[in-house]
Amino acid sequence: MNRIQQAFEKEGKLLNIYFTAGYPALDSTVPMLKALSKAGADLIEIGMPFSDPLADGPVIQQSSTVALQNGMNMRVLFTQLKDIRQEVPETPILLMGYLNPVMQFGVENFCREAAAAGVDGVILPDLPLDDYVDEYQETFRRYNLKPVFLITPQTAEARIRRIDELTDSFLYLVSGPGTTGGANTQAVGVQEAYFQRIEAMQLRNPRLIGFGIADKASFQQACQYAEGAIIGSALIKALDGADDAPAAAARFVSSVLN
Repeated sequence: MNRIQQAFEKEGKLLNIYFTAGYPALDSTVPMLKALSKAGADLIEIGMPFSDPLADGPVIQQSSTVALQNGMNMRVLFTQLKDIRQEVPETPILLMGYLNPVMQFGVENFCREAAAAGVDGVILPDLPLDDYVDEYQETFRRYNLKPVFLITPQTAEARIRRIDELTDSFLYLVSGPGTTGGANTQAVGVQEAYFQRIEAMQLRNPRLIGFGIADKASFQQACQYAEGAIIGSALIKALDGADDAPAAAARFVSSVLN
């Protein structure tokens, strides 16, 4: 059983929290990881900044721009993470980003470095499912990296079941149309039929709901329909102008969970 699966063995609903590597400062990555884990985040997604983040709204886009200007790149990130399991031994860590930088770095190199750092899973929203199966699945498995795929209200049942078969971590349910942090994803309750349809399929993997989850109320609302929820843009907003970004991140997590 991997760390992601172990997280879902816990009682209660899980909070998966996202932040952008290298934001607000280049050396923020490890302090943010430690602060979020200590504050009670059950899973942590590290965003790999990219200049064209298709699924991300303006808040995360801006954080990526700042991180890139700070000098963040894949090599720097893996250097920062090389000893992270001494600091954060148990909390599952996932890398979230886009296929282009991974291909530029080299998929084999990426997987090797991620595994060496103790990364548990990878979310690449623009990775085609067929390409994953045909070209990358064997490599991901060799390095014990768990892929996470996104499901939307428009995803066909056959594709959902195929994703479930290929997954050994969790299913990322996008709450509605739009990008991360968008106002059109805020009303989780209006997607009740979609969430119930997924639940009725009796899939083998647990589910986390993301996009538009911003605070304790929307987190609790999403948790009515899944094993937990994912928050990203709202955390990034909470870091804006903070004198101590890790402390601000910890306060944000506490505001959601307590």
